[in-house]
Amino acid sequence: MSRDLRPPVDILHYEIVQEQASALGRMGRALEQALAQLRKFDATHALAETPAAMQPARRKLVMEAGQALWMFVVQREATGLRDSRHIMRTYNVPAEVQRCMGLAPAPSKRTSS
Repeated sequence: MSRDLRPPVDILHYEIVQEQASALGRMGRALEQALAQLRKFDATHALAETPAAMQPARRKLVMEAGQALWMFVVQREATGLRDSRHIMRTYNVPAEVQRCMGLAPAPSKRTSS
């Protein structure tokens, strides 16, 4: 049986860094997916010709991408990566998504029973 001779604090630090990297990966993939859905919508419904009836669906995708961006930026900042300009360039984040970053979604409307 092999015994790890590192101090427990070093082992804990290693585990924390592994989880941070894993969380960054998950947040990055979530952002990629949200942006892909928005781009697919825009490709399907040419932005200049998007009918008014489709605007709420598009707005929802923009807000979801903004939320995913917010989660990714916060996770990066928690690990000490404070410059988010790299994210905006690498993921080609549209300005309208950047403006939605961190906005809380509107509460859903409930119907009375």
